[in-house]
Amino acid sequence: EARRLPMELSDKRGVENNGFVQNEDKERDTSSQEEMPEKCSVDVDPMAVEETVLKPYAGMPKEVLLQFSSQARYRVTREILFWLIIAGAIALVSATIAIIALSPKCLDWWQASPIYQIYPRSFKDSNMDGNGDLKGIQDKLDHITSLNIKTIWITPFFKSPLKDLGYGAEDFYDIDPIFGSMNDFDNLLVAIHDKGLKVIMDLIPNHTSDKHRWFQLSRNRTGKYTDYYIWHNCTQSGGSVTPPNNWVSVFGGSSWQFDDVRQQCYLHQFGKEQPDLNFRNADVQQEIHDIIKFWLGKGVDGLGFGTVKFLLEATHLRDEPAVDKSQSGGLITAYSQLYHDYTTEQAGLHDIVRSFRQTMNEYSREPGRYRFLGSDDDEKDDIEATMTYYGTTFIQEADFPFNFNLINLKNLSGNSIFEAVDSWMQNMPAGKWPNWAVGSPSAARISTRIGKEYVNVMNMLLLTLPGTPITYYGEEIGMENIASGNVSEEHVNSDPDVVTFPEKSPMQWDGNVNAGFTEGNSSWLPVNSNYQSVNVEVQSTCSNSTLSLYRALTSLRNSELPLNRGWMCHIWSDSDVFVFVRELDGLDRVFMMVLNFGHESTVDLKAVTPNLPCEAVIRLSTHFTNAGNVVNTTVVKTEMGEGLVLEYKTKKPVHTMEAFQGKCFVAEKACYSKALNLLYMNC
Repeated sequence: EARRLPMELSDKRGVENNGFVQNEDKERDTSSQEEMPEKCSVDVDPMAVEETVLKPYAGMPKEVLLQFSSQARYRVTREILFWLIIAGAIALVSATIAIIALSPKCLDWWQASPIYQIYPRSFKDSNMDGNGDLKGIQDKLDHITSLNIKTIWITPFFKSPLKDLGYGAEDFYDIDPIFGSMNDFDNLLVAIHDKGLKVIMDLIPNHTSDKHRWFQLSRNRTGKYTDYYIWHNCTQSGGSVTPPNNWVSVFGGSSWQFDDVRQQCYLHQFGKEQPDLNFRNADVQQEIHDIIKFWLGKGVDGLGFGTVKFLLEATHLRDEPAVDKSQSGGLITAYSQLYHDYTTEQAGLHDIVRSFRQTMNEYSREPGRYRFLGSDDDEKDDIEATMTYYGTTFIQEADFPFNFNLINLKNLSGNSIFEAVDSWMQNMPAGKWPNWAVGSPSAARISTRIGKEYVNVMNMLLLTLPGTPITYYGEEIGMENIASGNVSEEHVNSDPDVVTFPEKSPMQWDGNVNAGFTEGNSSWLPVNSNYQSVNVEVQSTCSNSTLSLYRALTSLRNSELPLNRGWMCHIWSDSDVFVFVRELDGLDRVFMMVLNFGHESTVDLKAVTPNLPCEAVIRLSTHFTNAGNVVNTTVVKTEMGEGLVLEYKTKKPVHTMEAFQGKCFVAEKACYSKALNLLYMNC
């Protein structure tokens, strides 16, 4: 039972407290006590008294604080807050993990941007010697960024006699003086990276120049270099040489050349000045790996390996079978007359390519510094062989083999374009990334190959297909081949090979002398005679120019998710038009490309596309004035060489329709959440 204390309370009035008044007499004390009212006693709980006195206050000492902290109302509140914080942290971590797990892989730099291919000798001359150089490329980086392009691919610039475009290197560790110095390259690399760009360079491992130090040592049988090349005995009689077999060079004639020093024949699958390396020699393979490490160590972002299908040859040296069985011996002089069963795609080839990939992966560990590997082997008649360079699901080789289907077209029509696109997409391994090119250093320009009227629609095709588009310098302004009649005797005398390079004429920058390519008196190749109307400066100020359309297309591609990484579905093709859509799961906005590669055409697209709206908006057109117009999808008209990018909305995307199964493809699949404004995978 609680201890009780007596307390006197007045039932009438209060009592004056004089407890601290001194020197008062007894009478006054007595009279005061007599006047005191009657007192009574009550019981009071001391804890109640304490609670009425003690309350939390700022700056209270620890002892007081502890008295309150153990009380239920404070303890429960504290525990609730604690567990809310824990639950919130768990929810945040879980949400982060879920987002990471469900998010699709971000497109890498070689997927997210078109690639701009430069033949350096023809791009820009900085020192007035008539030859393009590395400083010239650096001077024109702003042009490349204005195209909304972030990756540059530079063709070979190693020290070389410059035979066959310089693909036969004399020194893999040095820059040819015609292009500048190693210091110029280092400065270019810094400038490229400062602008947020990436650079890919070519490496041709199959052969070297006959001026290379390795070859000079090999022909003299010096140490380990003795077997760096493919040597074999051959008979020589009466000034003529009988080669070991019927193998033919890509350029025609026997692929064997007699060497007076070594008194043997060496193999050259290209020019006689380009002897093939012996990749069955481990030392040779190590040399190439060291070269790869050297350039990646400098900061190069990727390498394009060319002619890799030629790396190995059969050791038995048997004759290759003739295409025409009635032909034999000396009648066979052209590369196309043989089936190349023993000189290409030999067993062990892909092991070598995979080893290149492994070396490059050593330099890809730093975040954001993935090193791209491309392979350049154009298997025109064997698409399956080309696809093997992608590697397998578990063993990676090239990020992609370069695709020349659109360059190798034998005739132009809507159907042929569809076949070129479908061939790649149908055969490409699942999960791999496509690429497309419409020009290259070894093919006639679009204007010359298929006609000026198709330049814009080809660029529209290139920049709206799924995958990485590759543009050869000058195609953004519609440059043409130079006519052989324009090549002067002076040019031929200075370099007899110039007549074979009509697609490598100098870049046309402006309407000044030599098209702004050089301030010197002449250029290594003549400038095309149309340079005053076909140049960057003029087209930059013209809203309906090829250059303006190119920039608009790259901008659209970079800004619209369906064009960047969405589905591609074939809708229609005939002798005139090729029609396809790009769409993304979760987005109701669809882009439909109607591209004319024949003659004037009218197509009822609503009849072949269920749920297609009756109207669509022209987002872009090769005729700029049509942009923004509305078209009736039952009557879509296009002229020769015209291209339309139509935009419409639908709740039923084409790739979900049963009628289009087998006609739709996607790489790096992603889905869009409108509510969260992000991409995710599982949809």
